[in-house]
Amino acid sequence: MDTLSFMAAALSPVNLMLAIVGVAAGILIGALPGLSATMAVAVLVPVTFGMPPEAALIMLGAIYTGAIYGGSYAAILVNTPGTPSAIATTFDGFPMAKRGDGDLAVTLSTLSSMIGGLVGAVALLTLAPLLAQIALKFGPVEYFWLAIFGLTLISALSEGSTLKGFIGAGLGLLLSTVGVSVIGADIRYAFGSQFLLGGVETISALIGLYCIPVLIDLVATPSAHLEPPEEGRGIRFGEGLSLMWRGKFNALRSAIIGTAVAILPGAGGSIASLVSYSEARRTSPRSDQFGKGEPDGVIATETANNATVGGGFIPTFVLGIPGTPPDAVILGALLVQGFRTGPEMFTTNVGVTYTFIGGLFIATLLMLPIGLLIGRYAFKSIVSIPKALLVPSIAFMTIIGTYAIRNNPFDVVVMVVLGVVGWVLSRYGVKPSPIVLGLILGPIAEQGFVQGYLMGNASGSVMGAFFGRPLSLAIIALVLLSVLFPLWRAWRTRSPKETANGH
Repeated sequence: MDTLSFMAAALSPVNLMLAIVGVAAGILIGALPGLSATMAVAVLVPVTFGMPPEAALIMLGAIYTGAIYGGSYAAILVNTPGTPSAIATTFDGFPMAKRGDGDLAVTLSTLSSMIGGLVGAVALLTLAPLLAQIALKFGPVEYFWLAIFGLTLISALSEGSTLKGFIGAGLGLLLSTVGVSVIGADIRYAFGSQFLLGGVETISALIGLYCIPVLIDLVATPSAHLEPPEEGRGIRFGEGLSLMWRGKFNALRSAIIGTAVAILPGAGGSIASLVSYSEARRTSPRSDQFGKGEPDGVIATETANNATVGGGFIPTFVLGIPGTPPDAVILGALLVQGFRTGPEMFTTNVGVTYTFIGGLFIATLLMLPIGLLIGRYAFKSIVSIPKALLVPSIAFMTIIGTYAIRNNPFDVVVMVVLGVVGWVLSRYGVKPSPIVLGLILGPIAEQGFVQGYLMGNASGSVMGAFFGRPLSLAIIALVLLSVLFPLWRAWRTRSPKETANGH
């Protein structure tokens, strides 16, 4: 009963107002290219310092929830992920918008985000101690194999040629090695430049690879950016509900994947959404429609990346290890408030913890009406804005967003150069998604491999370190499944034709 009363405290007028303001602010910030969920939380942390701890947590959680969802707007409407976790939303969200279904894509994103957020919050409420113990068993070797598993998803993300997908991933991995190495502090590919010592900033590269080619195409093509919606069609809520019901198992699987990935510190929504998208495409009877505007693609990615919100708080609260980058900022705010994370969050500070969890549920539910309201006007505005205003506006936001990440003008140069390179590569069939995947997973794979090798070398068995742990073997099995399943599926679909030709 105490737990329920603490959660009900989140319904107080002040906490409810903070949740509304936080969700709306998070959505607006997350929708702007370059302004990630981490930045949204970090910028607004000082506002919470004078608040009671539970009120501060509710507002920060609402901002985080709104920002993760808000990233889908730019992904759907201008093919630019507002946040890194919305990368995979561009695959089918933008093609839907191009054919005049942008309003439906936004509605699907809103419904999926709410479902994913609720599943993540339920996991935080019920499974926190158990799941945190599983996360503790992940060592460097497991993270290495997890990164390798992520790289095997390239075959699912490659549109057309898998070989070109791996070429893009190789370029991403090469970009991830620029600067000072994660272990050993060796300087690589800096070419004497002080600016390159810090490496290629992920969000700068993401904005460049996704946004600059869109801007070039907008300028180069005379046709309208998006198909205008039919008059009186509105938000298409009933149609969205129908598609959600059709894809209910896809949504549930994606929410579970998003929660599980978020429990692993540092993984984040970008990996969760890519894994979920791959699984949705692999198991769908309409797999050939993915990448062409398939609603299940939007459902999978948006359910998964919002499930990471609740899932990421599990290691943050139970172990004091942030599950995602925004969790690290919120953890810092907790420390400023004088709170220590760990078992005390569920014993000494149980009131604050469960009031926050209640607030997370409320913020997730509020995302539906607020998101649909903002999304409806966002779609109509983007469609009606002339290209002469749209292109410089997006260009201005990308430059400001890129510069604001590290206050480094060189990041803007990197963004523009990678954007032009990405546009040229896209002409030859090399898409940006594998490049970004390689850039994100490169440091995780490198750090896990080097640490695992050093540990194995010290214990006298390098092979035992990489292949002797049960969790490693389980992830290796997933890697083999990810690699062999597409080959088996291709062989199965080709065999009847070959047999028929043989006869």
